[in-house]
Amino acid sequence: QLQACGGGLVQAGGSLRLSCAASGRTFATYGMGWFRQAPGKEREFVAGISFGGSSTYYADSVKGRFTMSRDNVKNTVHLQMNSLKPEDTAVYYCAARPWSTSPRDVSSYNYWGQGTLVTVSS
Repeated sequence: QLQACGGGLVQAGGSLRLSCAASGRTFATYGMGWFRQAPGKEREFVAGISFGGSSTYYADSVKGRFTMSRDNVKNTVHLQMNSLKPEDTAVYYCAARPWSTSPRDVSSYNYWGQGTLVTVSS
């Protein structure tokens, strides 16, 4: 089970930190990812991290502004979002995938959190 939190309303240029807590004893064997879905749009990849945390992956639209991290002791992942833009407004979902699958492909992920809303005002 995945529980995401940390969304909210922020002005353009501001920052937010999303967190996702996972239950279960196999968290450290899963790659993790953040996706987002804006109204009327498809769910899109935002960031991913390998099961051990040594590799991270980012969508071009967030590279240099967002940073994903994980803590395998606390079973959590985080997404630090800086320099937020109105186009970052969306519901953000954390998700888990088997370690050997593609981090950018939504179909790789078989566990999903409930989503947390991020709204960036201009």
